Amino acid sequence: MSTGSTGTTSSTDYDTIVVGSDGSPSSFLAVERAASIAAAFDATLVIGCAYYDSEDEVAQSSAVRRDSVPVLGDETARKNLDAAAEHARSAGATKVETVVQSGTPVQALMAIVNEHNADLLVVGNRGINTLTGRLLGSVPADIARQSDCDVMIVHTVS
Repeated sequence: MSTGSTGTTSSTDYDTIVVGSDGSPSSFLAVERAASIAAAFDATLVIGCAYYDSEDEVAQSSAVRRDSVPVLGDETARKNLDAAAEHARSAGATKVETVVQSGTPVQALMAIVNEHNADLLVVGNRGINTLTGRLLGSVPADIARQSDCDVMIVHTVS
């Protein structure tokens, strides 16, 4: 680490990168981008998937957007992560971990970032340019506001 003229500590290397995946094709694009970065820095890539425990929990959650399909159950989340890990390895990542986390995507990813002391969080841009996303917020926008680490929003949908 180096200390800049302002006295703050900074680092140019990423040791741990977290990326979210819900099993959608757009999330796999974010995984592939994160995997390329992880390969370049020889970093650990942690792929996380948020899930809801029940249909009732989905119905009660204000975090479920119209443009998303919530992941129901940890078994579905694990299957999504198996596919995402395959994408990550094919994109060059060699140190890949997967984590399932109950809760909304934002809650889950923030917990995973904190638990793994991540240096970078990568998410897709799905929902950020929708009317609902502009009015109520979106996963990428909410994450960018809440994260204590660097955030990369990958252009995964138009």
